[in-house]
Order: sequence, then C-alpha cells, then structure tokens
Amino acid sequence: MPNHPVDVHVGSRLRMRRTLLGLSQQKLGEKLNLTFQQIQKYERGANRIGASRLFELSRILDVKPAFFFEEMPSGSLLQSVGLQDPVDEFEHEFLGKRETLELVRAYYKIDNLEVRKRVFDVIKALAAEELQKEVSSPK
Repeated sequence: MPNHPVDVHVGSRLRMRRTLLGLSQQKLGEKLNLTFQQIQKYERGANRIGASRLFELSRILDVKPAFFFEEMPSGSLLQSVGLQDPVDEFEHEFLGKRETLELVRAYYKIDNLEVRKRVFDVIKALAAEELQKEVSSPK
C-alpha cells in the first residue's frame, strides 16, 4: 500500500526541521528512545506518527504540533483517492533536499544582515542568469 500523502508531508516537515537544527537521525532517535531506522521511516512517511509522538517531536524540535501540517498541498487527500490531479511538487521537491536545508542553515548563521542581503542578491542574480541562458539557448 502506498504511503499516505499526509504521512509523507508530516515526515518531510520532520526531516526539514531536524536538519535545520543540525540534529542527526541517531540523536533524535535517542531523545525518543527509538532507532534511527524508525526516524527514517517517519521521515519517508512509511510509518505514521501518532499524536503523542508528534507532541514529543514538537517539544524536542521546538515547534508547535501544527508545524508538521503547515504548507500541506490542499488537494493531497483528494489526490490519494484519485479524485484530483497531483499539484506541482516543485517546492517540496527542493525544500526537502539536504543541500537546500544546509544552505538555509548556513545562510542564517551569517549575523551581519548587510552581508546576508548581498549573498542573497548574488544567488538571485546567478539564478536569473541561468534562467536567461535556458530561455535564449536553442533546443
């Protein structure tokens, strides 16, 4: 049976927050008296996270329980039963990647707001340049 879209979303939010805090699956598992494999299953959405465990996770990760349900694609339940086409998962695809999370963590470690703004501007300029190359290059 395929993983339920809500479980997958909650798991991806768990992974995102854990990674942003620099916490390994092993360390999080230790705090919950679980193995890192169980954390992996939660993060993939292979196993559901019960209410009491979700409450524990919210305390350990310093977020409200509602955090795990934020930004959930509105049609995910309808999609799971085949009543709606899947939404574009572009943002979720990249937001869940380790590289993205490490970049965000490093970015916010820059205390100087002016330097941080300049780094942001450079990244945006590079992305715009890449987009322009894609648009102008013949296929």
